Amino acid sequence: MAELQLQSIKKRFGSMQTIHGVDLQIQPGEFIVFVGPSGCGKSTLLRMIAGLETVTEGSIHIARRDVTSLAPSQRRVSMVFQSYALYPHMTAEQNLSFGMRMRKVPKDTIREKVARASEILQLEPYLKRKPGELSGGQCQRVAIGRALVQDPDVFLFDEPLSNLDAELRVKMRAEIADLHQRLGATMIYVTHDQTEAMTLANRIVVLRDGRVEQVGEPMALYSNPVNQFVAGFIGSPKMNFLPVLRHGSDEDEISVGVNGEGGRVELIISCHTIPASDDELTLGIRPEHITIDDSSALRARVRSVEQLGSISYLYCTLAGQSLCVQSHGQLLPRPGYEVGLTFAPDKLYLFDSDEQTISTLKPTADH
Repeated sequence: MAELQLQSIKKRFGSMQTIHGVDLQIQPGEFIVFVGPSGCGKSTLLRMIAGLETVTEGSIHIARRDVTSLAPSQRRVSMVFQSYALYPHMTAEQNLSFGMRMRKVPKDTIREKVARASEILQLEPYLKRKPGELSGGQCQRVAIGRALVQDPDVFLFDEPLSNLDAELRVKMRAEIADLHQRLGATMIYVTHDQTEAMTLANRIVVLRDGRVEQVGEPMALYSNPVNQFVAGFIGSPKMNFLPVLRHGSDEDEISVGVNGEGGRVELIISCHTIPASDDELTLGIRPEHITIDDSSALRARVRSVEQLGSISYLYCTLAGQSLCVQSHGQLLPRPGYEVGLTFAPDKLYLFDSDEQTISTLKPTADH
C-alpha cells in the first residue's frame, strides 16, 4: 500500500493543453476510479502516473517519493491495459513470469510469486495454456496476475473490462473488487462506465475537459452533485433535466413551475443559494424518484416502455421534454397513453444558468 499525490498536474501536447492543474491526494489502500466521457483526460492522467506520458507541469509523489521524472520501471507501479497485451506464443505461466525473468529474479522467487498470483486469481488450471486457448475473462486475469507478481506500490487499470461482454464484465468487476479486498492495495481504475465507478470505487474522481469536477464517495456524488454535469453523469439511467421558470423565492426556497400535458404544477424547492437574477433554471429529478400517479395533475405521454424484469423504464414526453420514469409495476401503460406523475419533493435538484447546484444538498443516508 502506498499513498499517491498529484500536485498541480498539467499536460500539453504542443499548444494544446489537455490536463489543467489536477490536484489529488490518494490514501494508502484506496480504490480510486477516474470517470468521465471520452476525451476528458482520464487515461492521459493515468499514463502520467505510470510514467508513460511526461508531466508538463506539476509533480507526482508515490509513497512520498517524487517520481515525476523517473522511468516507469522505477516507480513501483503496475498497469493493466484495455487490451490484454499478452504474448501469444507464451503460456499463461510464461506471461506471468516474463517480466521477472527479464530482470533475472531468482527462479525460486518467480515460482513463488507465480503460484501466489495463480491461487489468488484461480489460474492454476490454465497455466500451461496459451492466450489463444483462454477465454476473454481468463486472459484478463492473466493480465492482472502479471501486474500482481510485480508487488507494486500502486495498481493502475486502464478500462480493463471494455473488451468483455456484458455478463463477463459483471463477473470481472466482482473479481477485481474481491482482489482489492484481499490485497488492500492502492488501486486507480479508469473507466467511462459510471456503473463500474459506482460499484468499485472508495472514491470517484469525475473529470471533464482535463479538469476535476468533483471527488467523493459514490453515494455522496449520487446524492450531492456539485453541478449539472456530475448530476447527469452519475446514476443510471441519468438524471432528468427540465427547464423551469422561477415564480417566486424567499431566503431559502424557490418556487418553480413545471409544465405538463394537462397544465402547470408548482414546486417549492429548498435552496442553499438564491440567484439574484436567474429566472430560467433547470430542475433535476432521477427516474427512480418519479411515481406514476393517475390522480396527479402533472401529465406526461408515454413514448416507449423498456421492461427489464423486476423494473421497467417509461420514456415519456412532458410538455415537449423527454422524461425517463422508473417503475416496479407489472401493469404498465402502453405507448401513446397519458399518465400522471408525482415527483418526490425531497429529491428535487435545482441548477442555475451556470449549471451549478443551488438546491439544498440531500443526506446520503436517504438513498
